[in-house]
Order: sequence, then C-alpha cells, then structure tokens
Amino acid sequence: MLPIVSALKHHKTTVVLVALEIALTCAIVTNALFLIRDRLAFMHMTTGVADNELVWVRTQTLDLGQEADKDSHAGVVAADLAALRGLPGVESVAMTNALPLGGSYSSTVVYRRPGDKSDSLSNVVEYLGSPGMLRTLGISLSEGRDFQPREYSDYQTFGQKSPPPTAVIVTRSFAQQMWPGEDPLGKPIYLGEQGEHATYVVGVAGHLLNPAINKYQGIDRGMILPVRQVRDNSAYVLRVRPDARASVARAIPGALQQVDPARKIEAHVYTDTIAQYFQGDRAMVWLLLVVIGCLLTLTALGVVGLSSFWVQQRTRTIGIRRAIGATRHDILRYFLAENFLIVSLGIVAGSAGAVGLNLWLMHHYELHRMPLSWLPIGALVLWLLGQLAVLGPALRAAAVPPVVATRSV
Repeated sequence: MLPIVSALKHHKTTVVLVALEIALTCAIVTNALFLIRDRLAFMHMTTGVADNELVWVRTQTLDLGQEADKDSHAGVVAADLAALRGLPGVESVAMTNALPLGGSYSSTVVYRRPGDKSDSLSNVVEYLGSPGMLRTLGISLSEGRDFQPREYSDYQTFGQKSPPPTAVIVTRSFAQQMWPGEDPLGKPIYLGEQGEHATYVVGVAGHLLNPAINKYQGIDRGMILPVRQVRDNSAYVLRVRPDARASVARAIPGALQQVDPARKIEAHVYTDTIAQYFQGDRAMVWLLLVVIGCLLTLTALGVVGLSSFWVQQRTRTIGIRRAIGATRHDILRYFLAENFLIVSLGIVAGSAGAVGLNLWLMHHYELHRMPLSWLPIGALVLWLLGQLAVLGPALRAAAVPPVVATRSV
C-alpha cells in the first residue's frame, strides 16, 4: 500500500479531481436510488379496493334548457343503475363521489366534541356511498359491520340541507389519529360547520387509499358515509369479471344514452385510472435512471482515461518491475488496488455528501429521510464500477512484455 500512496502523491491534482468526480456521483446516485425505491414502493401501494374488477363512469348532463329537479334526477339514477346491472359481466353497481387515486375528492373537519374546534381533526376525506358500495368496491372491514338500510340518508358534501347519516365507517388510520389506543367502534364523531351533528362508528376499513395522496389528507385518512344517492361529483362504479372490463367499458355509453341521450358519458377501467395517477412518478423514475446511467458512464470514462494515461506514463516502471520478477498478476493487482484507494477516497466524501443532499431534499421537497443503510449500496455501486472501469487498462499493463518495456528506456 505504501508504494501506491507514494505514487499518488506525485499526481495530487489528478487524484483529487477523480475523487471529487466519484464523490459527486456517489452522493447523487445514492439519493437517486433511494428516490427510485421510494417511488416504486409508493406506486405499488394497495388501494383497498378490487382494482382488477372495477369499471367506473361519470356522466355530465348537457345544458339544453331542460329543468332538473330531485325527483327527475332520482328517476334517471334508478334507470341508469338498472341499465348498468343488465350489462353482461356486471356483478354489482353502486354510486360514490370518489375512488382511491381517482384524483377528485372532498374533505371536511370532524370534531371529537360538539363545537369544540380545539379538539378536531381537519382534512378528513369523505367517501359517500350508495347501498352496496362496500361490496361493489371490494372494501373489507377489519372491525364492525356494513351499513344497514335505515342508516342511508340524503346527505351531500356541497350545499346539503340534510344532516349527516348517523353511521360512519372510518379507516384504520383515521381511527388511530382520533382515538389512539382505543376501540373506535361506537365512538361518536361530530360533523357540520359547528360540529353539531353526531354520527357513530359502525365499522373500520383496514385500508382505503385517499383519492389523492398529499401532505394535507395523508395516505388513507378518510371515512365512508352512507347516502341514498350521490348528486355532487357522482360516479357509477361497476364490479365486473376481470376479463370483461374492456367490453363493459365500451358498452356503458350506449346503455346510458338509451336512458338519457342529453349527456356526456366517460367510462374508465379502474386500473387505467391508477396508472394515470402514477404517470408522473413513472416519468420521474425513468428520468432518475437516465441521470444515474449518465453519471456512471461519465465516471467510468474518467477512470478509464486516467488509468490508460497512467499505464502509458509508467511503461518504463512496469518493464522494470517485470524484469525483476513481477508477474502479470502483480501488475494487475497493483492497478486495481490503486484505483480502489482513489475510489474509496471519493466514496468517503460522497457518503457525507449523500447525507447532506438528502437533508436538503427533505427540507425543500418534503422527502423521506434516507436510512444510513443506503450508503453502503451507493459505495458498492461505485466500487464495482471503478474496478470494472480500470480492468481494461490494468490488463493492458499486465500484458506488456518486459523486453518491450525496457526498450522504451
């Protein structure tokens, strides 16, 4: 090791530049790999519903000067539900105002005590569901029961005049935040502008993702309220055989237009909705992979160029060592050890840089803290890259015959 250190002292500037290049690559690659892992885990979260069996549709009535009232809307909804249930492959149909990862949602404030704003939980997602919603979506309860027919009301999220239902199903995350360490069944929560309406927990959904995941509503902090029909931002959800999803989606517009042709109809396969929600995350993963590839390529080229230059400069030294008995394996091992030392210097600096970069990203972009266990992953990638990059020049150096090397003196 001492001869290697002594040789590197004569090329301090070059060694420092290569080590800094490796350090920068190590810091960026380690954080990029962590971000990729984080995004992939995020993209593969379970929704809490039967992803592969759902088709959903929204309708928008065209303004042709017709007058709409509550009774006519109820008649159209009943006819729509009957038409959708009659489609081949459809097992059940329900209405809701939102779907996990569907993007559109409403949220509200819930109170632990009537009118006590100091003891409340804000930004709780409201899922409204008509009879059969849990069965249609495939939502499973970890505790409690489904809604009973008498518990459905005319409550709506916007401009509603009816009080909220007297029963509610909450997610496990919601329950843990409202009543840490307590059994949520039977607990009251209070809704309304002043928390004047009480509703009681009858069930707990083990997991149900929010329509949009952000820092305000979180991942799955929500509740399900039973309503007879959904008027605001309503959607029909159909549970179908997995092999019939595409055919059902194509048949929906024709079936609903027979009920009311004066409207716009858009049907979607739910798995396509999930894929669309994560479109930006997939793009970010590919971008990070390209960045990693470019950085590793540039770093490898830098190591190859430096090693090739040093092999050319040290032809005489190599020849002398070969003449006094050094084997090809000795020469190869020397260059590999020398490069390993340079890369290690860069990795030490790069590991510190990786931690600093992660802290900066956490502060400015609210990313998760990177576990220190990720530092060895970045180091291993750079060590392997460095040894592979120097292997070619080192093999060329080891292949130089002693007589050719000594003639260059």
